[in-house]
Amino acid sequence: MALKIRFVCATRVSADAFHAETALGRSLSHYKSYSFVELQLFARNSSGLPALYNQSLRDAAADPAILIFAHDDIHLCDFFWPNHLIEALSSFDVVGVAGNKRRVPCQSSWAFIDDKFTWDSPEHFSGIVAHGRGFPAKIMNFFGFPNQEVKLLDGLLLAARSETLLAHEIFFDERFDFNFYDMDFCREVERKKLRMGTCTISVVHESGGNFDTPNWHEGYRKYLEKWRT
Repeated sequence: MALKIRFVCATRVSADAFHAETALGRSLSHYKSYSFVELQLFARNSSGLPALYNQSLRDAAADPAILIFAHDDIHLCDFFWPNHLIEALSSFDVVGVAGNKRRVPCQSSWAFIDDKFTWDSPEHFSGIVAHGRGFPAKIMNFFGFPNQEVKLLDGLLLAARSETLLAHEIFFDERFDFNFYDMDFCREVERKKLRMGTCTISVVHESGGNFDTPNWHEGYRKYLEKWRT
């Protein structure tokens, strides 16, 4: 089967604005010669991400691909990101760019161990993410060397082969919207005894995250209600 990599992205802006203005849209324009790269875009979106990601998974049943669930505010800064992605997926079932090698009770994100936003100890982290509005950008977070197995991944970029997720009946829980869907997804992957790890894809993330909002706290409540710990 020919290689096919499909980005799945939801954006609040129009399709034209996505390609002209967003970090991911502008990044993908540089890789038009990569004929194996596709985009499934949900433009002018206000729905939660899990429902859209699940639609992409269902669509992939008839059209398999490596799916990259990505936020629209990341710059891809690596000509060889497809090679690095495929290499990582030869070792892990699900990959991302940053994660935590452990999981503790009542963890509120892959990086924080509680709802007071207390960072976990650095030795538990893996991956590298730069922050800024373009490249070059300052590497704000050298979390730890990549290509390590983790328990939790940052949802800014999650990738897996569609066949793997569908074969194990792994979907995104639609009770979540823009918060905790990634935490919950990783728990589902762990429950199905699949392996997660970080990869060496270089990205610049424009956002630092959206924490300590009413929506975030509601997501945290739902997450603890589901998983208990």
